[in-house]
Formats: sequence, C-alpha cells, structure tokens
Amino acid sequence: MHIFVTGATGWVGSAVVDDLLNAGHRVTGLARSMEKAERLAATGADVLLGTLEDLDILREAAAAADAVIHTAFNHDFSKFLENAAGDQRVIEALGDALEGSDRPLLVTSGLSGLPRGATEADLPNPAAPRKSEAAARALAARGIRAATVRLAPSVHGIGDHGFVPMLADLARRTGVSAYIEEAENCWSGVHRLDAARLYRLALEQGVTEAAYHAIADEAVPFRQIATVIGRRLGLPVAARPREHFGWFAMMAGADMAASSRRTRALLNWQPAGPGLLEEIDRPAYYGA
Repeated sequence: MHIFVTGATGWVGSAVVDDLLNAGHRVTGLARSMEKAERLAATGADVLLGTLEDLDILREAAAAADAVIHTAFNHDFSKFLENAAGDQRVIEALGDALEGSDRPLLVTSGLSGLPRGATEADLPNPAAPRKSEAAARALAARGIRAATVRLAPSVHGIGDHGFVPMLADLARRTGVSAYIEEAENCWSGVHRLDAARLYRLALEQGVTEAAYHAIADEAVPFRQIATVIGRRLGLPVAARPREHFGWFAMMAGADMAASSRRTRALLNWQPAGPGLLEEIDRPAYYGA
C-alpha cells in the first residue's frame, strides 16, 4: 500500500513512517525543510517538500496515494485557534482528494472534551476549539472513508517533548512538582511505537470505525505523574492552585481517562511498550 503521511518527521508521525516501512508499505512523507527531508529520505520513504499551507500539494499527494495518515498539527499554543482552523482546512483538502474513492484517511486528535472513561463511541464536544475529529466526521458524512485516531495526552518514549516534559520543565522552574488542589483527575498514556502500530493496523483492516483509541494506560492519576517527576528531579511534590500552571492549567486539571477496549478487540492491538509511570521513572527520560 502507498501511504501519504503528514507530520512525517514529527514525534508520532516519524514512528508511523518507520512502522509502515518495516511492514512493507511504501510511504510518501511531508517535510517542511531540507533538513527534515534528508532525515526522512534516510528512512527509505519518498519525500514531499511542503507545508500544511500548501493545500494544492497536499491534494495531489493524497490523490496519488492508496491511503492518507494525517498526524501533523502546529502545537504553537499561543496561536491555537488559528492552528486549529488551519488543521481543519488541511483535513478538508485531503478529503476532497479522496472523495469518490474507497481510499481511507486517518486523522489525529486527542481526548480533550470527552467524558471521563470515554469510549470510542463517545462523540467529540462540538464546542472544542480543535476541529480535527469534527472535520473527519463531516467527510465521513459525505461518503469518504475518514476516521480519527484519538491519542492519549501522553504519547511517551525517550525523547518525548510533549505534555509530561512540559510538567517537568515547570517543576524545574518553580521548584515543586505540582498537582492541582483537590483534583482527582487522571490521564491516559501510550508508548509512541504502540500508537504508530495502531495507525497501520487500522489501515490494513479497512478503517471500519469512526474513532480508534490509542490508549494503553487507561487511567493514571495525575498526582502520581507529579510524584514520579518530583522524585526523579529531587523536588517536593505538592498541591498548587490552578494559577500555578498558567496556560497549562486546563490540561493539568483535565480528566482524560479513556477506554481502548473496542480498539484492541477490533485491531488485535496489544500495547507492548512501557507504561506511562514506568517510562517517566527512567533517568533517560529526563536526559540523564
């Protein structure tokens, strides 16, 4: 199968590319710079040089592929609404290129706005600013085979630069590894290699669902995450008000526990990587 992957040099996308290539698929990956293009070419993937703003290029690449995986997203949170709108335009452009065919599109999203213990059947919050899944569902309503992979808030591994490292950086700056006062919220987690394999399995098995859950650890108490970070950094662990977390307070206080029971059964997907707490309890996770 020839698969076009956006975000092909990113944290999740690069693992997806490697997994697809190792399984014998042909991959064309989007890269936005020559440096990233060279790194991608070294994996054995074909390279498309361009950005998420190049909608005509994206349409052409999608039209030439047997399937599309969209993992790219601009994570500049100071421009989140602008980036969310741009992501929606990208998904619509990819869908336009696939319309009238049976070729699938897998879109990436998260769990924010879903209820605690969310299952694959739960619908995204229509008021959520990120419209990735809403855009995929709108394409599906037009007869396009589009679905969403919902990633855990922690897609972890050595080299992780996501939300848990942000918490560690905050702890270093403030001298305390904090959790929100009176909060009993949980996060879910998945190793990046397990998440990558899920995308491939969903494509190989025909993309039959509206949403898949890339969730290995279904409910890890946020306080336990803070406790491990504090121990590893040699810092105290303590409750702090939401103001302590600044713009990150919404994530720090979010309850993002979720089930992946249906995804596991449908895809025969069995996460094999270390769990979230095990991962962040390794010195190498912090660059040691």
